Amino acid sequence: MWKQAIEDAVQKIRKNIEGHPGLFPHITEGNRYQWGENNDWIEGFYTGMIWLSYQYTGDEFFKKAAEEQVQNFRERLDNNVALDHHDIGFLYSLSSKAGWIIAKDEEARQLTLRAADKLMQRWRPAGQYIQAWGPEGDPKNGGRIIIDCMLNLPLLYWAYEQTGDPKYRDIAIIHAEKSRRYLVRGDDSSYHTFYFNQEDGTPIGGGTHQGYHDGSTWTRGQAWGIYGFALSYRYTRNPLFLETSRRLARYFDKHLPEDQVAYWDFDAPTEEGTPRDSSASAIAAAGVLELAEHLDEKDPDKAFFQDAAVRWMASLVRNYSTMSMPEAEGLLLHGSYHVRGDRGPDDFMIWGDYYYLEALMRMERGLKGYWYE
Repeated sequence: MWKQAIEDAVQKIRKNIEGHPGLFPHITEGNRYQWGENNDWIEGFYTGMIWLSYQYTGDEFFKKAAEEQVQNFRERLDNNVALDHHDIGFLYSLSSKAGWIIAKDEEARQLTLRAADKLMQRWRPAGQYIQAWGPEGDPKNGGRIIIDCMLNLPLLYWAYEQTGDPKYRDIAIIHAEKSRRYLVRGDDSSYHTFYFNQEDGTPIGGGTHQGYHDGSTWTRGQAWGIYGFALSYRYTRNPLFLETSRRLARYFDKHLPEDQVAYWDFDAPTEEGTPRDSSASAIAAAGVLELAEHLDEKDPDKAFFQDAAVRWMASLVRNYSTMSMPEAEGLLLHGSYHVRGDRGPDDFMIWGDYYYLEALMRMERGLKGYWYE
């Protein structure tokens, strides 16, 4: 089943490259992508899928396409196009860092280090956190962190490993620890976002941007946490990060509906027409595969999480994939972007496609994505 799903995905990725040369997929509606410029936070996922396709097939077609996109990312950084946010890790881990990991391209390595320096500009020394969005001092977002950043931190951990400069690792650890303390609740659910006083870092309170309400558990945020804390454990070996990933994963599994694929928020009323978020389940599946790898063979949670990944991915392949839709541009149906904002409440999500393919590749071939070397 995994092999068939991968080959279907690779074929669709090839058609997208051929059909939309030089362009990147953006979220729209009607089970299609809107193809445009490299100017959002999501483009790295498409490049990451192309690199995965190259590793799976060995076909130079995919390598050439990925390298052309890395050049596009170089131009984006040179011109500082829409980079006033923390999602630099999503953009450059899956594009230029992947190019370094796969091809040992020194120019790609240098570009990725420059991207890490760009992310470091989000560090706010007074508050001791990485600001998620907007310029420093912004009255609305100046004190905001969000759980998504846990998947941007691997760029900083990697930069430390490459340079030996502890500033990258130190800041990543401080931010991860602050996220563990303030974004993860006592019942193992999570806030999407948390606010701090910009002047001295005093905690103010949790909230949401895309969840059902401030105290709810946005499923994609919970998934970011599962994977992000597992990766922070990989880089630091801090057992608290591993335990946090485990707690978040248990909660995610416990609150899934019968078909094993998440609704958009664990606290949203479930009725006919309530949006799902297949992308949240894809991220969580990739995350628990990472988590399980760090557990001892005697730990009963190891088999539990490996089984959970299979259950979740089997449902995605059988019930949410576009394997029966050869003309589809996306890989997973019924993803959601920003339900409350009525932006992409039920459609293809390029990050969902990426994590779905990454999880499939990990289960079938042992390919693990580009969050670490």
